[in-house]
Amino acid sequence: MVANQNQFYVSPEDYLAGERQSPIKHEYRQGKIYARVGVNKSHVIIASNLGALLGNYLLDNDCLVLNSDIKIRLEEANCYYYPDLVVTYDERDLSSNEDFILYPSLIIEILSPSTANFDRGDKFADYQTATSLQEYVLVSQSEMSIECFRKNEQGIWISQTYSGGEKVNFASVDFNCQIELIYRKVPGIKGRSKK
Repeated sequence: MVANQNQFYVSPEDYLAGERQSPIKHEYRQGKIYARVGVNKSHVIIASNLGALLGNYLLDNDCLVLNSDIKIRLEEANCYYYPDLVVTYDERDLSSNEDFILYPSLIIEILSPSTANFDRGDKFADYQTATSLQEYVLVSQSEMSIECFRKNEQGIWISQTYSGGEKVNFASVDFNCQIELIYRKVPGIKGRSKK
């Protein structure tokens, strides 16, 4: 996220109205607007691979697999974010015509050097305010590594990391695939098997 120079308070309503007119995407966090950081080829390939894999797997389920063109509204945190991929099963999201969703089950963010700390820190804390969220996934662009955070029955987030040669599991949507499929055609990525 890149902050705009004008850091005065903006209401969520004004943000949404401006975003509907803007040629570029912005995220909103507690009254401040941030321009979205551009993405590179590796990011686009990973997002496309994940979108195709999840979209095909969940094609006949009552859910939506959405890319970075849709916002998530986090009412309690007073934020709007554009995740790289999100899955929602909630009927309120499925039947709504809003330009955001409220009830994500799975959120996937593809890390970049400029966003990794925020995605792991404050953004993850903001996402956790969505009570529907069951799983948060961070996908590295620089190496074959995927970290899944899953909320257990006690509401505690447990982390599991996957690397080369392993089968990735997104438990929230009962999805499994070899990690190499997610990184297929990404230039310069080599898998590293766990010992």
